[in-house]
This record gives sequence, structure tokens and C-alpha cells, in this order.
Amino acid sequence: MDTLPSKSGDINNMAEKNNQINKWLIPLSYLYGWGIKLRNYLFEKQVLSTQTFNLPVICVGNLTVGGTGKTPHTEYLIRLLQKDWHVGVLSRGYKRKSKGFVLAKQNTPFSEIGDEPYQMKQKYKNITLAVCKKREEGILQMMSLKKELQPHVIILDDAYQYRYVKAGINILLTDSNRLICDDKLLPAGRLREPFESRTRANIIVVTKCQPKMKPIDYSLITKKLQLFPFQQIFFTTQEYLNLTKVFGHNSLSKENLKKASKILLLTGIATPLVMKRSITSINPNVTSLSFGDHHEFSRRDEEHINKVYEKLKDSKSLIITTEKDAARLRFSKHLSKKVKNDLYVLPIEIKFLRNESEKFNHIITDYVRKNQTNS
Repeated sequence: MDTLPSKSGDINNMAEKNNQINKWLIPLSYLYGWGIKLRNYLFEKQVLSTQTFNLPVICVGNLTVGGTGKTPHTEYLIRLLQKDWHVGVLSRGYKRKSKGFVLAKQNTPFSEIGDEPYQMKQKYKNITLAVCKKREEGILQMMSLKKELQPHVIILDDAYQYRYVKAGINILLTDSNRLICDDKLLPAGRLREPFESRTRANIIVVTKCQPKMKPIDYSLITKKLQLFPFQQIFFTTQEYLNLTKVFGHNSLSKENLKKASKILLLTGIATPLVMKRSITSINPNVTSLSFGDHHEFSRRDEEHINKVYEKLKDSKSLIITTEKDAARLRFSKHLSKKVKNDLYVLPIEIKFLRNESEKFNHIITDYVRKNQTNS
């Protein structure tokens, strides 16, 4: 973890580090790539089998290791679809302590299902949410639930690499700050699959874009991604909502970010850079405390947070964290009363640029509607 003031020079350094390619590891990336290509070849030749299901299945995923905004985009799909259908969400449940298939209930702790599924279940109480490492087994389990829990459509969260299930629509996300065409395979870069694997996607979404992108930027990115005629491309940006208290029910307007004398930004996500930039543009008095992605906060971590905030604390200071981190921090036992009193979530929703939300919505709802007859 690191503690640092977020000044313009620091942000530029973080951006450079975020996009760094470890060139000396490229030979290992070639070895890794051969293994991935062999696996994909076996699926393409049907040596390894892919299963289909008689209900609409939508996959949301990426080619990289974390940080592209899967959860906000999955939540967008939930809001879009739950108006007309009962929505199911199936996740692997990364870093959960349970095994096998787990159907989430309202009181299921994050340790049993993972922080991101926990976050979604708390926000969207009427969805059927489950976790299972073997997605085909998870889908069958969800389809066999009692009638009121059976989903009309299933969203596979972070399953682009899981080829044992064939989704009707594959949505591939790529971070505008680190496009898949500019990256390298692990361990030199962050790609889990080669750039050529983008061809399995029906829709490519360029995420975390600047709200006021220029027309030439859209053209350049589209050209670099080398899309095929059957693929659709969309661009999204992150929109921050009002602050909500982690320990309590109070909320604050985003205007309170401007009024705060000091802000401690507490994150445990893969790429906190976009959030740091956004908050620093509103209020430069930001101290950043960053942990690794999906970090489990220990007693030592919580005591460190207490000490850092104690040094900053005054009557107008705030602690800002993400929804994913809040899912874990709500179960903390060693945060001080001051920290708990001033700890707020800054929720995120995605917004489609170029007024293309209706176009995207139509593609998704049309697919789900046409495939309901087979359910």
C-alpha cells in the first residue's frame, strides 16, 4: 500500500506507471501466449466443448487483469433489463471463502460470495444472484430454482475467458487509458488473452473515457481496435453520484467534495487512477491511500487508516471510498469512530457518450426479447 498526496505531477507519474510494459518479461509473455492460443484452438476445433442454454445469456468481461469497469456495466444491464424481466447474475465470486454453487440471499456476507456480487445484491435486491466457478453448472442450478427465482435472462460477470459456456452476446470492455491494442500479454503486460481474442465479442465498450472526447479520438480508437463488420463499438464515461455514508444512512451532495478541507481517498481497486484524477479535479486537497485489488483489510490495515486520517482530521474532512471497498469495510472491527463517522462511498454509474445509450439498449433488449420464446 502507499500513502501520497495527489498532485498533478504524482498523477502523471501514476498514469505512466499504470501503462508500463515490462519489456524484459516479454519472452515469458510469448510462452504464456502459446498456451492460451492452444486452449482457444482446442475450443475452436471443438476438442473442448462449449455449452449453450435455452435462455438469453449475456457475458460481460475483458481481456485484461481487472480495472475496466465490469461491475458498473453489469449494473447498467441490471437496471435496463429488470424493468421487463427477472434478471439473474452469475459470477465466479473472486476471493470468496466458500466453494461450489452459492445462491446469494439478502444477508449473505461478502466472504461467501465476493465483494462485487455482494455489492450488486445489496443494491438490486430483487435479482437472483449466484456464484459458481463452473458457470455451466451455475446456470443449470439457477434454471432449476423455484419458479419465482428462475431468471429470464442471465448476465455472466467476468466470464469472457470462460469458454465452456457460449453466451448469446459477448460484451468486451477495454479501458480507454490502457487499450487492449496497446497492451501485452502477462506477465509483461496485463492481457489475459491476445489482442486477436477480441474477435469473439459482439460489442466492444471503451470505458472510462473523458466526458468531452473529440470526434478524432473516437475515430483513432476505433481504427486501432480493428473491428470487424459484425462488431459494434460504444464509448462510456463514469458519472459519480451523491455520497452515501458507509456506516449509516446519511447522504451528501457531490458539492461537499468541493467544500471539504481535506479528503482521504481510500481504495482497494485495480486502477484507482481515474477516480484520483476526478476527485483531484474537484478538490486538490487529496491524500491517497491505496491497497491492492480486492484487498482484505486486516487489523493492521485498519489501524493504519485510523492513523493516516487522524493526521488529516478536522471539522470539514472526509474519507471517500468505492462501493467495492465499502462492501468489505462494512465488516471492519478496528476502524475508529472518527473514521466510521466520516467514511463515505462515491457511487459510480456509467453514461454512454455520443447519445448512443438507446442504440445499445435496443441491441440488448431485442436479443433478450427474441430469445424468451425458448426459455
